[in-house]
Order: sequence, then C-alpha cells, then structure tokens
Amino acid sequence: MNKQQLAAKIWESANKMRSKIEANEYKDYILGFIFYKYLSDREEEWLLSREYTPEDIKEYVNEEDEETVKNTQQSLGYFIAYEDLFSTWIKMGSDFSIDNVRLALSSFIRLISPTHQNVFKDIFNTLDTGLSKLGDNTKSQTKAVSDLIHLIKDIPMDSKQGYDVLGYIYEYLLEKFASNAGKKAGEFYTPHEVSLLMSEIVAHHLQGNDEIKIYDPTSGSGSLLINIGHAVAKYIDDPNKIRYYAQELKANTYNLTRMNLVMRGILPDNIVVRNGDTLEEDWPYFEESDPIGTYDPLYVDAVVSNPPYSQNWDPSGKENDPRFARYGLAPKAKADYAFLLHDLYHLKPNGIMTIVLPHGVLFRGGEEGKIRKNLIEQNNIDTIIGLPANIFYGTGIPTIIMVLRQKRENTDVLIVDASKGFTKEGKNNKLRACDIRKIVDTVTKRQEIDKYSRRVTLEEIRSNDYNLNIPRYVDSSEEAESWDIYASMFGGIPKNEIDQLNQYWEAFPTLRKDIFGEDKTYSKVQVDDLKQVIDQNEDVKNFLAAYKKQFSNFGNVLTDVLISKAENLNVAKTEDLLSSELFERFDDIPLVDPYDAYEIFHNAYSVISTDLEMIQTEGMKAVKQVDPNMVIKKKNNKEQEIQDGWKGHILPFDLVQKTFLSDELEKIKQKESRLNEIPSEYENILSEMSEDDKETISDALKEDNDAFVMKNIKPTIKMLTKTDSVEYSELIDQLQKVEVCNKEEKSLKSQLKKDKEEIELRTKEVILNLDVNEIHIILQKKWIEPILDGIMELPESALKELQNKVNSLNNKYSDTLADIEKEIQETEAKLSEMMSDLTGSEEDIEGIREFQKLLGGDF
Repeated sequence: MNKQQLAAKIWESANKMRSKIEANEYKDYILGFIFYKYLSDREEEWLLSREYTPEDIKEYVNEEDEETVKNTQQSLGYFIAYEDLFSTWIKMGSDFSIDNVRLALSSFIRLISPTHQNVFKDIFNTLDTGLSKLGDNTKSQTKAVSDLIHLIKDIPMDSKQGYDVLGYIYEYLLEKFASNAGKKAGEFYTPHEVSLLMSEIVAHHLQGNDEIKIYDPTSGSGSLLINIGHAVAKYIDDPNKIRYYAQELKANTYNLTRMNLVMRGILPDNIVVRNGDTLEEDWPYFEESDPIGTYDPLYVDAVVSNPPYSQNWDPSGKENDPRFARYGLAPKAKADYAFLLHDLYHLKPNGIMTIVLPHGVLFRGGEEGKIRKNLIEQNNIDTIIGLPANIFYGTGIPTIIMVLRQKRENTDVLIVDASKGFTKEGKNNKLRACDIRKIVDTVTKRQEIDKYSRRVTLEEIRSNDYNLNIPRYVDSSEEAESWDIYASMFGGIPKNEIDQLNQYWEAFPTLRKDIFGEDKTYSKVQVDDLKQVIDQNEDVKNFLAAYKKQFSNFGNVLTDVLISKAENLNVAKTEDLLSSELFERFDDIPLVDPYDAYEIFHNAYSVISTDLEMIQTEGMKAVKQVDPNMVIKKKNNKEQEIQDGWKGHILPFDLVQKTFLSDELEKIKQKESRLNEIPSEYENILSEMSEDDKETISDALKEDNDAFVMKNIKPTIKMLTKTDSVEYSELIDQLQKVEVCNKEEKSLKSQLKKDKEEIELRTKEVILNLDVNEIHIILQKKWIEPILDGIMELPESALKELQNKVNSLNNKYSDTLADIEKEIQETEAKLSEMMSDLTGSEEDIEGIREFQKLLGGDF
C-alpha cells in the first residue's frame, strides 16, 4: 500500500486501540514507538552496510562487544543491543513483555554518545513514564504495547525512501491526534497548510543563500521547522547546509520536536534544541562543556513560530533586555508581542520571520499599541496576512501571519485579506493548495488585488493612529445587492448592473449586443436560448479556440517530464517547474482563474508524486507489480486481515480494464445493467395484481405484499394449476414471468461472479506483462489526462457562470411592481371566492364576510 493508505490504516487502528486514553496522551506512545523503531532500523541498516550479517548482529551487537558499541555510538550517536532492537521484539512473539521495553529504554539512555546528549537525552521519558497508563497490570500493558509495535512494524524507515513515508505518516498522525485533542492541540501542532504557507514565503526570501540557519522558539512537534527546511531545500544544493534551532517549554512536546527532526534524516550536528522557557531563558545559554560561558547571541536567517496566544508572562525586570529595549514590553496578560520581539531580535539583518498571532495584535492599545507603533516606525513590518477563522485545531479565534524583517527597502506594509479562501473540512476550515499559492504569489510579488491585498503607505498607517486592523485597508466584503427603483416598477435591467459584468464584455465585445440588443438605460434579454447564443458567438468561439491552442502541447510537456524521466526527476522541484509553466500559459487568458487550474494540477500531482516515490525506490517494475488486496473481516468475533483478490501496486484495476480490457468490461456492464432492471420487472408484475390476486398467492409474497418470496413461486403455480387453471391463467402467467426473471437473475449473478473473477485475473496478467509502450499509455491516463481534462473544463465553467449571472439579472427584474400587485389582487380574489363556499354559524359567516371586505371583495 502507498503511504496515504498505510497512514490511514495505522490511524484507524490506533484510534481504536487508544480506547479511553486521551488523544493528546496516546500520541506520545505511538509516536515514541515509531521513533524507537526508526532508530533501531537505522542501526540495523548501518550494521548491514558494514558487512555485518544478521547472524553477526545477533552474536556481536551487545554491550560486551566494546568495539561495536563505540563504533555505533561514533557514527549514530547511540547504541541499541540486539536483544533491544525493534525487530527482535517482533520476533519474540508470545515471549515479548512490557519489561523488554522498559529495559531497552533504560539501556538506550545509558548508551547515548556523550557528543549526542543534546539530541537524545531523556527523549523517551514521556514514553517510559506513560507505559503504566496502557493497562492495569503487566499482562494488559504487554498486550497494548504488543498491539502497537505490530501496528507500526510495516512502516518503511530505510534511506531509500528518503524518509518520506515515515515523515508523511508521522505528520499524518500528528494532524489526526490534533483534530481529536481539542484545545491541547495547539500545544504541539500547527496545521500543515499554514506551515506550508509560511515555509514558501520564507524559502522564496532565502533563495541564493549557501548556508541557512532557521529557528523556531516555540517548536511544538517541529513540523514548522521541517516544512521550512523542505521548502528551502528546493533552492539549495546540499540540504545538510541547513541548521535547525528549536526551543520548546513542555518536555513531552520538546521530545516530539527532536524525534521529528532526527527522523527526517537531518544530521544530529545540524540539530540544536533546548527545553526551556523562551521568554525567560533566551539564547545563548551556558553549555556544560563551557561552564564560564561567552555571550554570543544567536542570529539566524529565518525565524518561524506559532506561539501560544495571549499567554501570561512576567515582564518585570526586562526593560533593558536587548530583545525588548527598542520597542517596549508586552502587557503581563498578553505575551504575543513578547514572542514577536524575541523572534525579531534573533534575525540577521537580511533575514525574514513569519509568526502566527491572534488578530487583536493589529489594533489593541496600551503597551501593545506602543510596540506596534515602534515596529512600524522602524520599518520592521513587511506583510500582514489575515487567515480564515477556525483554521487552527482547538480554537476558532481569528488569526494572522505577520512577516517581519530587520532591514527593508520598502516602507509600505502589504496587507492581505485571505480570510475568504478555504474549504470546509469537518469542524475546521482548511487552506487549499490554490489559496496557499495565491497568498505566496501576492506576498512575494507584493501584488495589489482588488478586495484582497493592498500596499499601505506609512503616512496612511500614521493617519489611522497605527491601527493595522485589516478591514481598515482591505474591504473584502461582498457588495450588498441593490435594487433599481425604476426597473422594479417598470421592468428592464439597469445599464449599470449589466456594466458590472464588464470582464465578460471586454473578453467578448460582440456578446453584449447579442444578448441585450442596442445599449439602453434599461434593457431586456432579447434571446430565448441564452446558452446557444453564448456558444455561437464568434468572440466566444475565438476565446475557446485560443484557450485550447494555449494548452495544445501541455500534455506533451507533462509526458516528457513526468513519464519519460520518472525514475530520476526531483519530485518537489518538478512540481514547481510545471506549476510555473502552467501559470505562464494563463498570461493572456481572460476570465479563467489560473489558481483554479493550479488546484486541479496540485491535486493530481499529489497522486503522481506518491507513484513517483515508489517508482524511484523500486524502479519502473513497480508499475508492473500486483499486490494482494488485504481487508479486515470478522471471523469468530475477531477482526482478521485476509486477502480479498488483487490490486495494482500503482495502477488501479478499473483504469487498466478501461484501457486494455474494454470489451470484457462492457459485457460485464451490460449484464449488470440487465441485473439492475429485473427488480423493476418484479415491481411491475406486482403492481398489475389486484388485492384479491395478492390474497390468493399470499404464500408467494412477503408479509407486506411488497415483494415475492421466490422459493414459494413454483409451489404456488402448481397449486393454482390444480385448483382452476382457467380462472387463474393470467395470475399463473404473471408468476411464471416472475419465475423466468428469477432464473435469469440467478444466472446473471452467477455469470457476473465468474466474469469478475476472470477479468480480475486477466487484469493481473495484463499488469504483470505490460511493455514499455503500454506503461506509457496507462500512466498517461492516470497522471496526465486528469490534469488536462480538468484544465480544459475551466472555460466552460466561466461561460456557465456568465449564463447564470445574466439569468439572475433577468429574473431579478422580470416581475414589475405592477405584476406583483396584480398577482396579489388575483390571489385575494380567489381566496375570497373560496371563502364564499364556507358554512358555519351566523356569527362565523358574519366574520368571514368582514374578512372578505378586507380582501377587497364586494358582498
């Protein structure tokens, strides 16, 4: 299974296994064991690469072999004995015990290399102390841990995978646990999409740097740092030239940071981490190896952070702290600006920082207002991005991303209102790929877009008393619908409302006249079939032809890059390359939003990238591989994983069938279609029977007389034939039709079962025997066609939107006030006439007559 399927399987099982344990706690156990497996597998891989055989590992990898211990520590920074390896636990079977884990964790801490204490010391404390919560006794704890390690044993952790699968699963589980952890989610997780957004902004700024230092002072799980590293790595030849600094207050979250960084294959020498209070214990700090210490401030190229919002802190005695001295002290009850100033202080003059903060920092007064003024006057604030509400787990408060720099050439502030761009996912809102790309493009190009972004001058900000509240500068609200009084009274569509569709009239100069005739102050739609008129307009035809021409060779470009070079291309850089080309093709295309096209491309590329990772790991033979289709089924009240047919390692069976076995597939579809028709034939026969007929054949019908009991049809026919075949001849014919249909139904089901088994085996054989040309054909259909099909549908969507808007305008003024008044009068007259037919007491009738007078009746 691919990484998405494996991650989903692990999450589903883990969520069941945690039972009553809080998600926030259980994550520490499963993620801790994943990390231990990573370290264990990495050591085995290292030993095997140095010509140790599995037998050698079993015999010599123990504490008594001092040379092996020393060599392993020097290379990896730690040592795990054979008996404590994750793979050994799996082999132990029923002999495995929770005590094996406790001894292994104790030994690990004892055998860390002195040079790697900062990376590994106490890293399993949270896991070790939490083992007792996994059960009431040794037996139940052993079962819980055994279930856990068997759950994660299939996660690949070798360097061939580039740590991608492991990293993906780790991030996937973090997000899932965060979505279940309520308010505590914010302690350890920044939504992946927000991380990506911040990462791309930072990476764009750092292009061209040979060596990079990045720092997260409230690191949580470390995901923000890692995403920055990934984004920056696209622009730097050697990812080992990136150095990661992290600080985290909570010990268990600090452990997550270290695990996450180590598991991404980052060299331990490039990981500098601290467990401490960021605002109280700033860098530098006194190393154990340097008890005297030297004051050498930490300055980095990028700082990223998502600190706790509006947290209490102690500002007393910090007036002269170099972090705050130039700007002021944040109030005791709100540390937001304290975190921001801490981040800014550690930034190199040419560096960049991004920080997530509550929206209130933009306009709150008091000490915060003074700090904001100083930041603006010293030209540190580069960009403010308003995010959608409810985007973070555990809180629905509005948030922003602020981008700051120490030295800037610009003196304006770019303000982006991105609060409207998201998709709803469960209880939360989520940034889509197109939303992220639009924000990044707007920020990096400092674009001004109506109702979305503005560059605001220092003078304007001063005139607003340094209030940076986004609606003061960018009005993203929808315009309230207005109604033209004349048009409401007399009909017709006002010229100014037709003018509001100017983007269409500029793209199609002759279309306005085709729809509305000569330009007037008030116009009407002059055509009956609006769609046909739009489709037949020459400007529209030219637009569609130009669009088609613009993308005529895009499929060839995608094929050449993705399929021809599948085994060697750089997955991340190729996505950037192709998406850039995609945007270039929209330079002269009106109406169609290139970000809609990018969303289509990105969603397709997420599938392609997963396939490419497998191809680059396993070779092109992965495309020709077929795997057992494993499913969970209950047997003897126990869930068991069993094989249910086959599935393609990369290629979906249904796609292969459509491409290479279309005749066989069509025959199956015809039989399925016929099978689906038969139930309606039963219903038709039943509907033709009278209630007496149904009473006569009650044994052949279900209790509610709404369906036949097939096993009783034949005996009922026999009974009717014996009784009086002439009287019941029609009823007998109907039952015989039911019998014929039932035989056909059984036959079809039997045939379909056989046909599906045969086509599945044929599909398996086709995949196993694909030649190079056929591989290219099928990958074209899986990878390339969804992108092209989606992009080519966008112009039609734009035309459909125009059609809907014209129809809305037409409907808006189709009924004049006179028409409505006439309809009201007619309705009142009908109601009054109906009331004349009512009967009742003398008093009732008198009341009805009075009501009819109010309706305008004359009685």
